[in-house]
This record gives sequence, C-alpha cells and structure tokens, in this order.
Amino acid sequence: MTKFYRHIILAVFLALFQLCALAQTKIMVKDIAEYNEAVNNANPGDSIVLKNGAWSNVELLAVGEGTKEKPISISAETPGKVIINGKSNLRIAGNYITVSGLWFKNGYTEESAVISFKKNNNEIANNCRLTDCTVSNYNPKENTKYYYLELWGKNNRVDHSNFTGKTNAGTTLVVWLKSEEHLENKHRIDHNYFGERPPLGRNGGETIRIGTSTYSESSSKTLVENNFFQKCNGEIEIISNKSGDNIFRNNLFFECEGTLTLRHGDRALVEKNVFLGNNKPETGGIRVINAGHTVINNLLVGLSGDGYRAPISVMSGIHNSPLNRYKPVKDVNIQNNTIINCRAVALGVGKDEEKTVAPTNVTFANNLITNSNASKVMESYGSLNGFNFYGNIVSSQAEVDAAYFQKANINWKTISSLPVPTADNPALEKVKKLKNSPEDDITGGIRENYVAGAFNLGAKDLPEAIKMNVGPSYKPEIKEVKPREDSLIVKPGLGTLKKALSKTSTQTKLYLNPGTYFIDDEMRVEGNIKIIGSEKGKVILKIAEDVEKRPLYFFRIKERSKLFLENLILDASGEHVPKYAVVSPGKGKDGKYSLFIDNCDFLNFTNTNGGSIYKAYLNTYADTVSFKNSRLENSYRGLNLSFQKDGQGKVNAQNIIIENTAFKDIKEFAINFYCKGAGCSSNNSKLIINQSVFNNVSKEDDGVIVKTNGIESVQISNTVFANSYNIKYPVRLVGEKSFISNSVLYDAREVKFSKGAKQKDLMFKKPKWEDESQFIPSKKSYLLKENNGIGRIGLLPNN
Repeated sequence: MTKFYRHIILAVFLALFQLCALAQTKIMVKDIAEYNEAVNNANPGDSIVLKNGAWSNVELLAVGEGTKEKPISISAETPGKVIINGKSNLRIAGNYITVSGLWFKNGYTEESAVISFKKNNNEIANNCRLTDCTVSNYNPKENTKYYYLELWGKNNRVDHSNFTGKTNAGTTLVVWLKSEEHLENKHRIDHNYFGERPPLGRNGGETIRIGTSTYSESSSKTLVENNFFQKCNGEIEIISNKSGDNIFRNNLFFECEGTLTLRHGDRALVEKNVFLGNNKPETGGIRVINAGHTVINNLLVGLSGDGYRAPISVMSGIHNSPLNRYKPVKDVNIQNNTIINCRAVALGVGKDEEKTVAPTNVTFANNLITNSNASKVMESYGSLNGFNFYGNIVSSQAEVDAAYFQKANINWKTISSLPVPTADNPALEKVKKLKNSPEDDITGGIRENYVAGAFNLGAKDLPEAIKMNVGPSYKPEIKEVKPREDSLIVKPGLGTLKKALSKTSTQTKLYLNPGTYFIDDEMRVEGNIKIIGSEKGKVILKIAEDVEKRPLYFFRIKERSKLFLENLILDASGEHVPKYAVVSPGKGKDGKYSLFIDNCDFLNFTNTNGGSIYKAYLNTYADTVSFKNSRLENSYRGLNLSFQKDGQGKVNAQNIIIENTAFKDIKEFAINFYCKGAGCSSNNSKLIINQSVFNNVSKEDDGVIVKTNGIESVQISNTVFANSYNIKYPVRLVGEKSFISNSVLYDAREVKFSKGAKQKDLMFKKPKWEDESQFIPSKKSYLLKENNGIGRIGLLPNN
C-alpha cells in the first residue's frame, strides 16, 4: 500500500472517529418536554442528564436502541439529587439502556409499577440496567396494588439501588415469565438494599417474587445475589421463588419476619446466604417445596420462627397437586448449613388432610446445629423415611435421636462478632463427603479438609454476605416507615363486605353503613382489622340464601392477626345455619392472634353439628379473646376452646375476657376453656368474667355453664347465673388464683371449689328484673349497689 493511499485510509478512519464522537452527545434536560425530545432523538452512546431538583407528575419513558459497546445513558446530574415525586413512573424499553441516579420519593403511580422494564406488551426491555437509584415510601393514599419494580424481557440488571418503605399491596420487585420472550431471562438482581417493609396483612407483600404458579414449570434463570434485606416483613415469603433454575447467593437477611421460600418451580440453588434474626419474633430462614433444589453453605443465627418460619423447613405436599398448591418435595440436597441458636428445623411441616405426601429422596447431611438453651433441634411432622441423614452434628444439651444427629462439643471463635468454629474441632472432621457435597465453604474457601457446617475450620474471612457493599453511591435519608392505616366505607348488599376485606392493608377500619350485609362466602381476616357498624343495632350480617356453597362461618382470623368487631348483629337464622360466627386460624397454624368484640349481638347459631359462636381449632393460640358489651343468644354453644386434649398442658388462649355481656338461651355451655397436662398450672392462662349475665344456659341434666377443665385462674365478679336449674353446677373453680365474688346464683346450683379457690359475697336470690329481656334490674333488686352495699351485679346501665 502506497503512502498516499495509507494517508487516505487514515483520514477516513479519523473522519469516522470524529463522526462517532459527535454522535455520542451529552444532553442536559431541565423538564419533561426537553427530556422527551432528547429520548426521541437518542443514538447509541448518547447520555441524557436530568437536571437536579424535583421532577413532579412525570411519566419518564426510557426507550431506545443502544448497543453493548455504546449503551444509551439516562442519569441524574448528581446521583440522588433528582427527586421524582407526585404521580410519576418510569418505563424502560429497547436494548442497552442504563438508567441511574434517580430517587423516586414519596410519590405514587396509577400504573402497574413505579418502574417497569417494558413500554407495553410489544415493546420490552432487553440488556437494560437500572442502577444507583432509590424508591422510597412511594405509596398511594388508598391501598391500591402496584409494584415498585417489574422486570420483563431478558438479560436485564437491577443493582446498587435502594427499595424501602412499601406499604401498599403488591410485591416490591417482581420478575414476569408470561411468554417466550421472558423465559430463561437471566436477569441479575444484585447489590441492592431492600429496606423496611411493614406487614401487609395479607398475601402479596413479598419483597421479591420470580414468576407465578401458572409459569412455575418454566425456567427463569434469574440470579439474586449480594443483596441486603432488612426488616422485610410484608408477609411470610420474603422471596417467593415461583419458577425454575434460579440462584440465591450471598444475600443477607436481617430481622426479616419470613423466609426465602421455594414456593413453586424446581432446581433452585440457595447458597452462602446469611440469616440474622437477632431473636426477633417470627424471623425465619429457608422453606423448601417442590423438587431438585440445593440448599448449601448457609448461615442461620438467632431465628425465632418455627413451623413454616423455621430456620430450615421442608414441607409436606399434595398428591397430584395443581400448580398453585403444594407439589411434593423430592430430590433435594440440604448440606453444610450452620444453624446457631434458632428454633427447631421443621421436616414434613404442614401435613394435614390435604398435604399428605411426605418428602422423598432428601439429603440432609453434614449440617451443624448448636444452641445454648437445650431447645429442640428438629421437629418432624410425619414420616422421615424419605430423608437421608448423614454426618449432622449437634452441639447442645438437647436430646437428639442418634439415627439423625451426632452430639459433639464444638469450639468457637468470633470474627467481627460472627461465631465461627475454631481450627480445633476434630468432631467436625469425622464426616463423609458425598458426591453432591459443596467444594468450597460459605466464604468461598476451598474445602481441602472436608468438615460439617458452612465454614472451613479456623476460617479467617467473613462471608461475602456480611462484608459486601450494597445500595446506591449516595445515602438517601428516608423517614421512618410506618404501617398503613386505611379506612373504607362499605355499603350493604351481597358480598360487599368480603370485597372490602380484599382491599384491606395491615391496619384498616371498615365502616359499615346501616343495612343488611349478605354473606355469600367465608371471610378470612389478615392484619389488624376493625369492622365497625356506623349505628348500633342497624348493621346486620346474614348468610345469603341463594349461594352454591354454604359458608361454614362468617369470619376466620389468620395467624398473627387481630379482628375487632363493633356495633354489629351477626344473625345465623335461615334455611341453612352456619356452624360458627368466628373461628381461629386453621388447625396447627402457628402465630398468635386476637379477637375483640364490642357492642355486638350473636343470634341464632343453632347448628347442633358441633357448632358454636366462636371456635378455636387444635394447636392454635390466641393472646386475647374479648367479648364486651355484647349478647350471645338463642344458640347451641357459646365459646369453644376445648380441643387441646393432648396432655401437654397447652391452651387455645392466654386471656379470655367477658365483660358486661349476656349469654341467653344457650343450649349447651356458654364457655368451654380446656387444658390437660402438667403444664396447666404454669401456663398463666386466665378467664375473667365481670358484670355479665348467664341466663337459661345449659338446662340439660349434668350440664355446666362455664367449663374450665385444667384452667387455674378463673376470676368471676359481679355476675348473674340464673334459670339453669338442671345443671350439675354453674362453674368449677380450681386453684388459689380462682375466685367468684359479689355474684348472684338463682336456680343455677352451687359453684364447685378445690385447691384453694375462693368465694366471697355470693347471693342466692331472685334477681328481680324490671325488663328481663334486657336484664335491667328493678329498683328493689339486690343487683343494685344501693341494695347490696357492695357493687352493681349484672349488666351495666345503657347496654
């Protein structure tokens, strides 16, 4: 090539280089109009910079075609100084677009997500990135559902960002797999800070969800690594895996009231994650459902959750399960995890009439479990024949079965307050490496000498989940996150109350207008829910007659929930009488709940097939069951908490409070509160009855008005027992903490006492009513303080 032509070629290259340099422009924009113009004209390599300040009520559309070498960049002038608020959102679509430095703060959206990786169903994002951004307290006034971020397309990345303070319905970050262009997406979610999310009060409060049950048999191949989850308490599933072939690695979970849940989908890899519960209630670890998963090299410390929230829980499944239920666990490898001062591992958990299939071909091997309080290390809920146990070491005073665990004393040291086994632990070396055992430990160190647990002996490094840097380059100052407090006005009609309950948040008040509310389906209550009639005596709840399936009950309280009912009439009369007004969580559902009734009437619950106004199921536990200023009338049974008959000293409630309440015309018992076993004397359960009336209750031979078997703290004051002349006795009081005082018994036999129970100022006189239907005493009645000299007996005035 001659020098002349070489100069020409070099000149062409130089011109092309200059053209490329000119094409890669940096454009500063100060408002949405300039922004839209810049985006519409963007070329590969262009940089669009949003001027610092507040951008209010904007719909940002980041659409373009960049390349791998020359992505289109959309960024803040200064990271964290561009504030997106008001009714605003961001949509990303196209190829190789990077959005960075934006802070979505204290706003809301009317779209499906604050940030979406698609413009519409036909224009989606591939190879795009969101980085160095924040979304905080971006919640609507009403509890409408939307996501903070939704990922569509393939090969997108969300990293070094902050997502905090979501209180409305909808997952914080969701990955969709709705068609071929979204499958095997290989998205990467890394180095993000997922901050506090208060309990939502119902399903849909996950922090991350990958897939749905419909597409759970499809492969997603999403990578979730090096993220920090702090107080992500939206619901039991912090992360909900609902697709195949996903990886969860090097993540830190701190004081999160839930679990990394392999809910649907197969072949997940869960490794090198750290769970620190700090002994907070309900904090959990890893829950396993479905097939082919690997759970290795995880560290779980100070987790207080049990059952579904156990440090490691393996669930029972359903034969021929539909996609949206519980497919059986099989072919799962759980190895080399370290569990320190947690509640028991739960194997086969959830077994019931539906979930009858035990896990099969589950390797549970070379795990290290230690605790300092001698508590159980394992709870089994069914057959363990499908588990293969090898080399699991327990350091605890707890009793263990040698078929599953070997006991040993373990020497520990700390690295930055994190407990790690020392080099001098020969017991941990006496285990066998299996063909599917991990080759490295939780810190990434090669396992030259194979040992049980997550760490190599004498490890000197911290897990990546502890030492990583996460979140944006700036530090967003985010106000304290508080649970939502919503209120809704509900109109009478068919199904209107259930529809309103579907819109509730963690704390919601439902105000019911006067009228009749026809119930066509059972209503489940989750969260802190108050249902208040706007006028006493004018808000009626009844079962609808023309429904295909008759409801068994009006309300079911979910675990960790509180239900308040006020100024309501629940009337069970009709052709098909429901069994219950209110029931506890289902059998064996862990987690305290409470029920508070005020100024309510429960009428005509006459179903004799085991029916009662309130029922507590076996192995459920209420902190408080309270009935105040209410009437329970013309029913088969009142409150039934009698199913804890296993002899372990358990009860269905800590406190039952009956105050200024009337039980009238109840065929069997008014209250049945039961305990059996040595623990009954020490469980501190109480039944408190004050200013109440029991009239015409349990008139059958050998009946009992208030049954208190095994309950040693029953306190009855200022109460009337009348017109139950055939009963065996009204109540039996046992123990020094039980007493009855300033009360009247008329045609109701005598109270039974034992073990130091006391009585004071009992009267066996006719009450003398002015209005017996309302239990209003006459002026000469001995129920009045001015006539007995002690205090009013029976209902208080104006009830």
